Amino acid sequence: MENTQKSGVREFFLDIAADFAACTIYAVGTQVFNAPNNIAPGGITGISILINYLFGLPISLLTLVINIPLLILAFCFLGKTFTFKTMKTVLVMTLMLTVVGQYVPVYEGDKILAALFGGVLSGAGLSLAFMRSTTTGGTDIIARLIQKKYPGIAVGRLLLILDAVVLASAAIVYRNFESALFALVGIYARTQILDSILCGLDMGKVLLVVSNKHDEMAREINSHLGRGCTVLDAKGAYTMQSRPMLMCVVRKSQYYDLKKMVSTLDPDAFIIAVEANEIIGKGFKHFAGT
Repeated sequence: MENTQKSGVREFFLDIAADFAACTIYAVGTQVFNAPNNIAPGGITGISILINYLFGLPISLLTLVINIPLLILAFCFLGKTFTFKTMKTVLVMTLMLTVVGQYVPVYEGDKILAALFGGVLSGAGLSLAFMRSTTTGGTDIIARLIQKKYPGIAVGRLLLILDAVVLASAAIVYRNFESALFALVGIYARTQILDSILCGLDMGKVLLVVSNKHDEMAREINSHLGRGCTVLDAKGAYTMQSRPMLMCVVRKSQYYDLKKMVSTLDPDAFIIAVEANEIIGKGFKHFAGT
């Protein structure tokens, strides 16, 4: 019982530390790079930046006010645990947006750099929050509410529409179509950073090969690339004949050599190559903490 309490206290303080780190990084992206350069990168933050431009209200206060009704809905429909954890992060975000906005100098140089750095920092901050199983509120609450009410609906498409509305509004508010384009650059950078951190930088390729020379290929791949293969049973739907299929996972830097090796051994081989966002296991990387 005592160990459980100590573990709970430790996790709480780790959550607080992660909140401050994540929210500080995110706040720098927002207050230093996005807002001063009229870049509204979608979502609640983008809406707050636009209202700040029109009426001069603090971005930190706006994000808090917009999140309050969403937190109430989350409490009613998503449960206390999720709501309190998100509320904690939202409050820390409000604090760090205020501190960064008052004490950190803004960047007003090249807008492409501003969009890129704003997106990268926002993505890094969000990734750190997500890794501690919390959120910064806003569209994440909206997404969860929609999924709970309408499980079959394409939430990603709805959130994309919301971002598109914010981008269109930015072009109108700033009277500059380029503002929307810069925001689009920032959203792309944020998405790439989120995918890289959450899915892992150790990406690769999965190659599926149907060939009569699968044994020879497996030996060559093992001896020249140092990679193992898995032989799968496959059956052609047209010929109804069973044929073995090789599955091999390699780093992206090895993909060209693997493809060349397969085509050399069997020019008639049937190849399917797909992306592997994260590869865990022998020869790649271990599970975190192991």
